[in-house]
Amino acid sequence: MNVDNVKSQMRKGMLEYCIMLLLKNKTCYSSDIIDELEHANLIVVEGTLYPLLSRLKKEELLDYEWQESLSGPPRKYYKLTEKGREVLSVLDSNWCMLVSTVDRIKNEKSNVE
Repeated sequence: MNVDNVKSQMRKGMLEYCIMLLLKNKTCYSSDIIDELEHANLIVVEGTLYPLLSRLKKEELLDYEWQESLSGPPRKYYKLTEKGREVLSVLDSNWCMLVSTVDRIKNEKSNVE
């Protein structure tokens, strides 16, 4: 088994969810999203983030607004749309079920050993 490949696939699978969680209660500039993910030990580069943000925007889960910057041109700040909030709610439920299932399997396995 290629453990690095499995880790990469797991990470990709939850990256969109984590981005939506970051945008749940605030708007964020793309570099702020990268910084927050990095702070949570989920390293993402711009080349990965921008296509994801673009796809989420195309799916009408995110929107953006331009805000003036003190240090250069206006910046795009991303936010969840109402549709994005609805999808996030479903993802939250699914995440909780997934964590519960994995925990149950881990605990059953450790009880057998």
